[in-house]
Amino acid sequence: MSNRKTPLSLSPDRRSLLLAGGALAGALSAGAPQRALAQSDSTNVTNAPISEKQQQRNPFYGAHQAGIVTPRQEFGMIATFDVIASSPPDLVRLFRTLTARFALLTQGWTPPELDPRLPPPDSGLLGPVVEPDNLTATLSVGSSMFDERFGLAKVKPAVLTRMTSFKNDALDPALCHGDLSIQFSSNSADANIHALRDILKSLPDLLVLRWKQEGYVPALPAKPGQPPESARNFLGFRDGSANPHAGDPAAMNEIVWVQPGSKEPAWAAGGTYQAVRIIRNFVERWDRTPLGEQERIIGRRKPSGAPFDGKTEADVPDFAADPNGKITPIDAHIRLANPRTPESRANLILRRPFNYSNGVSKSGQLEMGLLFIAYQADLEKGFITVQHRLDGEPLEEYINPIGGGFFYTLPGARDEQDFLGRSMLEAAGIALS
Repeated sequence: MSNRKTPLSLSPDRRSLLLAGGALAGALSAGAPQRALAQSDSTNVTNAPISEKQQQRNPFYGAHQAGIVTPRQEFGMIATFDVIASSPPDLVRLFRTLTARFALLTQGWTPPELDPRLPPPDSGLLGPVVEPDNLTATLSVGSSMFDERFGLAKVKPAVLTRMTSFKNDALDPALCHGDLSIQFSSNSADANIHALRDILKSLPDLLVLRWKQEGYVPALPAKPGQPPESARNFLGFRDGSANPHAGDPAAMNEIVWVQPGSKEPAWAAGGTYQAVRIIRNFVERWDRTPLGEQERIIGRRKPSGAPFDGKTEADVPDFAADPNGKITPIDAHIRLANPRTPESRANLILRRPFNYSNGVSKSGQLEMGLLFIAYQADLEKGFITVQHRLDGEPLEEYINPIGGGFFYTLPGARDEQDFLGRSMLEAAGIALS
């Protein structure tokens, strides 16, 4: 005899109730994702961050290139290239194409729709409409451009040279030099990457990417009633406290822009020298150094950025009243870099640096530091002289330059009929058509 119980029979009313309940549960289950999605539209973690800055743009045409005295954007990149053009006509096409792409990218554009069997006209990284996003693209040429390939040697800038090692350098050849450099700066890292990819796609037969370094600076909230602050580097100190005022045209004509009638070739007027250095910071060692020692090495108070004989970052130290370094050590970074004598005014430079972070080194240390970029009308009197004064400074224990290069930043393209590099090519006798 079996012990299995026979299931109870369900009445018609009970069966209908259960079926109706199951249908309702199914409907609730099917509708749940849609309602959850609708309720979370404004808070979904995959939503793009909201910003109102994509429409910001800088004029492209003018006597000088943008990205030099332009207020520094949050994100920057230096990319250098080897030129593989094989003839002067190819070189003309290179500079014309770079100018056209810069003008398009910095002002924003809508890529056309093409046959889907063809490569798209744009990477799509920024979407179907490419907003300007405050982008600037600044083109410079290295000393290697003035070799025998194109007949440019006779128009080489007067003091343009290949960057050599200074005493504390550990330069990686793979991170140095280049025929061309492009500095991209914008409100977002993606805008810079998008622009670089556009250049690489547009000129695959004329350019090869040599190296690149991305960087950024932290944005600071506005503080009503207080002067703007310099951004801090990875050592925690404000970087740019004594920078010349980029909004002062007279100062920029003296310090940055090469003037007509100078020792430079006539074509170079309106340009400037660019010095780039990738400077690694040994932040773990720095973070174990006493605060007082850090401040003595730099020559400023860390919280405020003020010199030792001042109260604010903007105060100018009086080294003449402290000849023996009792207030500011003789070998402090700010005193060596700018002794503030009548003679040292000729050595002023305009700095436009970015912080960089590249992950972890093989030894397990943070690979980070400063993407140093400086502009000056005379490379020898500017960066090179300043760097020689800094040779042997105490800060060298905590930093190590590993790459970079020297370049000449071309005069601007004055209008839509002009292009970057035109004056240089004409001076060399290269036909432009």
